[in-house]
Amino acid sequence: MSPLTRGRADTATRAPTHEMEVYYGQRAGAGLIISEGIAISEQGYGWQGSPAMYTEEHAAAWKRITDQVHAKGSKIVMQLWHTGRQSHSSFHNGAPPVSASAIRLEIGHARTVDYSEAPYETPRELSVDDITAVVEEYRRSAELAKLAGFDGVEIHGANGYLIDQFLQSVTNHRTDRYGGSFENRARILLEVVEAIQTVWPSDRIAVRLSPNGAFGGVGAPDNADMFEYVAERLAAYGLAYLAIIDAGGFLGFHGKCRPITTFDAKKAFKGVVIANGSYTRDTAEGALRSGSSDLVAFGRLYISNPDLAERFQNDWPLNPSGPSEAYYGHRLLGKPPGYGYTDFPAFQSS
Repeated sequence: MSPLTRGRADTATRAPTHEMEVYYGQRAGAGLIISEGIAISEQGYGWQGSPAMYTEEHAAAWKRITDQVHAKGSKIVMQLWHTGRQSHSSFHNGAPPVSASAIRLEIGHARTVDYSEAPYETPRELSVDDITAVVEEYRRSAELAKLAGFDGVEIHGANGYLIDQFLQSVTNHRTDRYGGSFENRARILLEVVEAIQTVWPSDRIAVRLSPNGAFGGVGAPDNADMFEYVAERLAAYGLAYLAIIDAGGFLGFHGKCRPITTFDAKKAFKGVVIANGSYTRDTAEGALRSGSSDLVAFGRLYISNPDLAERFQNDWPLNPSGPSEAYYGHRLLGKPPGYGYTDFPAFQSS
């Protein structure tokens, strides 16, 4: 099961709620669950209702979820998330969001702490000292993930969030050792990997990339070469896996260079590659048979089908998709947290 931001955490404490315990427990048949994005720090927080992992109280609340998933025979990996310029100053006592460079996201809108729409703001460019502090926040959050009982961590380097903002030339105009060349733009990601290696063994650390996506105002003409370089550099670490989001689907395709396929990623990474992005059971089986990927993750199908793996195994029909506003917009509708979240039934034979 791939990461799905659903916005059901406690908005005051940013800790997971009882509804989230039910939700993850319902989907524990997945075998491997990659959690929704979990903010590594107050600075990295940027989505109202999303959960966090920067206090021991957060870890204790997540432990209830990991215990439940383990009791049902599955593994669960925590996704480490820093939203960067996609955040809003209302989450940070008026301080601006941060990024690789002071380049404002011009497409779409942010949501504030009270869930209202607002224009994206010009972020503050992180200093070199700031970057050192951010790397430490990733390490500390990964340490808390271990305390919370997760089986590993995935670094969210996709979807136009902070790590992606450093990787992509469209959002990184720096002239110091974190900008310009492929090596420099990849530096923060590799520093995060190496910091987390002091907490977790390499085979419990993973990375997610979206070289093809347009979400978050990213996509650059040099992405094909840049992301093959990144995959080659990551290959040296012996990581658990590299997750690649295919072109098209929910993230769109930026169209500024050729798409990076999972086969491209597998040739460069030389390890386990997880494909993600609008797959059906049949297209997923085709990807596995072709050898272009080792695993395929499903996201939106898991929203309305908590027992998706069992439905695939037994050739059972799928539930209809839920309303799009239930994905994370229940607060806008005045609905309870379980609406479009924990109220989808498992299959029952007639």
